[in-house]
Amino acid sequence: MIFGPEITVGAFVPDDYPAMYCWANDIVAASLDGAFRPVNLKDVIAWCEAAGKDPSRVMLAVRQRTDPKIIGYVHIHNINAVHRSADIGIRIGEEKHRGRGYGKQALGIALDYCWDHLNLERVALIVFRQNTRAISAYKAVGFKKEGLLKRLLYVDGCWVDIVLMAAFRRSRKRAQPIGRALIDANPCCRVNAVAAPIVANAPQ
Repeated sequence: MIFGPEITVGAFVPDDYPAMYCWANDIVAASLDGAFRPVNLKDVIAWCEAAGKDPSRVMLAVRQRTDPKIIGYVHIHNINAVHRSADIGIRIGEEKHRGRGYGKQALGIALDYCWDHLNLERVALIVFRQNTRAISAYKAVGFKKEGLLKRLLYVDGCWVDIVLMAAFRRSRKRAQPIGRALIDANPCCRVNAVAAPIVANAPQ
């Protein structure tokens, strides 16, 4: 388990599956992620459990430090050991947990995990152009815009533009890792900040 100022990221447990199932079938949240397709619980469980056996992806469950219930997840996928690259996605499951900095903290920790444990050089993501809150969070942890794909997806009756973003490994001489900086800013996190490999884009 990896500790941040207000969250932890770590392995999934069976108690997390019902929440994952609800988020996968949230049609409102899907409007900022892709075309909605209902997903059954069996597929959600299989998707999560298969991640631990797939070297091309890693899933990190996000929780508040004060509550063991899952509030979201980070999915690192398309991991390529030759090109040292991967794609990343994040979901904070419920609106009450959004806009509180949890996603930013989780992304910062996940990027440090990509650099320090997966030895990656580049991590990319895609985001809907109108999802300005997510774009701000991505920029805050080091992602930069690389391009725009116009009218790429048809979602909820509208054509959607997709923003391409990427982050690159930081030079340790120039900058401190994002997640480590968050931990160092909160002294109570330092003793318990132990990195561990975990085990997962949402099933369609």
